[in-house]
Amino acid sequence: MKTNEERLTDILNRLDSISYIKLDRIPEIDLYMDQVTSFMEEHLKKAKRNPEDKALTKTMINNYAKNNLLPPPVKKKYTKEHMIMLLFIYYYKNLLSISDIEQLFAPITQKHFKEKEAPLLSQIYEEVFSLEDTQMERLKEDVTAKFHSACETFPDAGEDQDYLRLFAFISELSFDVYLKKQMIETIIDQLRAENPSKPGDRKK
Repeated sequence: MKTNEERLTDILNRLDSISYIKLDRIPEIDLYMDQVTSFMEEHLKKAKRNPEDKALTKTMINNYAKNNLLPPPVKKKYTKEHMIMLLFIYYYKNLLSISDIEQLFAPITQKHFKEKEAPLLSQIYEEVFSLEDTQMERLKEDVTAKFHSACETFPDAGEDQDYLRLFAFISELSFDVYLKKQMIETIIDQLRAENPSKPGDRKK
């Protein structure tokens, strides 16, 4: 059985292995659905929990278009802009509801998809993910601090001490995610209140 210190090392190593897809890796040519899913599987495989999990499926992509998260393909082909939106969706979908993502994405798809207004969607993508390196280092520092804080708990727990400290560490991480999710939802609720019409209606 691994020690808690070894588990922390595994976590930090996994963080080091995860990176966003650089803009120049996204094809400039339009892709059919099968090519889209193959690209996502190849480039997001390190982020998957289990090898058999699917990053994005045809059904998922069709549902995103149906729910106004993604503009429909052109003659069954997906552009570079579609690919960028799918990547944003991939990172949001495990955290937010479809309606929240739709609300958040509405101004992006209306104004910056298909080069309607500057900055271009590709520029937005690069700008957002340019923060990755700094944020990753801050995240690793924060995770390490939480781990050491958890290691100071349950000083008299006896043989259950290691597990209880691990439980405390997981709880710290979970509470952090919970609070950040609350903050994101608060902002989206404010956006929805400021523009009460449905995002899909604004596209018509």
